[in-house]
Amino acid sequence: MAMGADAARARFRPGDRVRVRAAYPPGHLRTPYYCRGHVGVIERFCGAFANPEELAYNRPGLPAQPLYRVRFKSTELWTDYREDPQDVVEIELYQHWLEDAS
Repeated sequence: MAMGADAARARFRPGDRVRVRAAYPPGHLRTPYYCRGHVGVIERFCGAFANPEELAYNRPGLPAQPLYRVRFKSTELWTDYREDPQDVVEIELYQHWLEDAS
């Protein structure tokens, strides 16, 4: 469920280059291991939602976190990727996992 007033401000826009934080904290995480530390491009802003990493521990997940769809070249995620070099993977990631990579 998208949230409004209790949401953190969106920092990124479509077309912005971002790097996924290379963090490996214990606990429930929604950010795939294979994209951490890699650079992608914001494809779209999806809205602000309660933080699922907090919800997993029965906490309210506030403030709501901006969620983005980030597009990665498959060759960025897997250096030995042998299929079409134009292939992409799109992953929805919360803002607290993203850093500016411009």
